[in-house]
Amino acid sequence: MRVEIDREKCIGAADCVEEAPTVFKLDSFGKAIILDPNSVDDNRLLAAARSCPVDAISIFDDNGARLFP
Repeated sequence: MRVEIDREKCIGAADCVEEAPTVFKLDSFGKAIILDPNSVDDNRLLAAARSCPVDAISIFDDNGARLFP
């Protein structure tokens, strides 16, 4: 799976960090960045994306199809 973060949308709520701290962290600007998307299973990755209150995280399958949002 491929993960993208729309940093313009990100408000730094850190819900994704709480859900998957090995995948996401906040940078010095208070915006989410991606660490290691392969460090959690697909369900946890999707849950982290869904936890974002502004849908700043997009998840794509291996064929490029959007899974979320």
